[in-house]
Amino acid sequence: MIRILYTLYLWAFFAPVFLILTVITALTTMGGCLLGGERVFAYYPGMLWSRITCCLALCPVRVRGRENIEAGRSYVFVSNHQGAFDIFLIYGFLGAPVKWVMKEGLRRIPFVGTACRAAGFIFVDHSTPQAAARSVKEAEKALGKGASVVVFPEGSRTRTGKMSRFKKGAFRMAADFGLPVVPITLNGPYKVMPIGSLGVRPHRMEMVIHPPVSTESVGAKDLQELAGHTHRIIASSLWE
Repeated sequence: MIRILYTLYLWAFFAPVFLILTVITALTTMGGCLLGGERVFAYYPGMLWSRITCCLALCPVRVRGRENIEAGRSYVFVSNHQGAFDIFLIYGFLGAPVKWVMKEGLRRIPFVGTACRAAGFIFVDHSTPQAAARSVKEAEKALGKGASVVVFPEGSRTRTGKMSRFKKGAFRMAADFGLPVVPITLNGPYKVMPIGSLGVRPHRMEMVIHPPVSTESVGAKDLQELAGHTHRIIASSLWE
């Protein structure tokens, strides 16, 4: 009975309200960034949108380890990729402005893609070596301006709830700029909305922000070891 009531709530209230909020957030972000307010409008509208979405979905959120990040400092945040609600969890509750490293296909989502471009988010295009190189340069430009970035080094959402092997791109960026890697463990988004699902299920979510991992003295030959070390840190806080 509870499941039926939630499904009715989901399609009669959550879905239309979420759609309206998304359009408003996208328009606010685009307008503010185009007028020169990227520092504010690339972060706060999306942060509020994410928090409201989690609240509307009836998904309580717990955050641990926020004291591990220093305000005003740049990081490369690296997280496991459980589902669509990963974005709402990180964007809404990390407590630090970030630039997202996103799949190229998200650029085509109406309103959202344009807002992400205006906010300076980085789209990763692997269609050709030249396009991939441009994506890396965009990410490096953002890091060079003192921004922090969020990367899902698995490359795609999990289909089983288990983490797959990390790719080295995020760790190469961090090492090139001498920035700390901050591992983030996400729990719960896989239960809320796994890949391939069109429905949302209410479930508690948790974000664990681990202490930064230094990239000083990390060379090209050490990147896989750094990726594996970060993978183990994130896995240590995953729910069974």
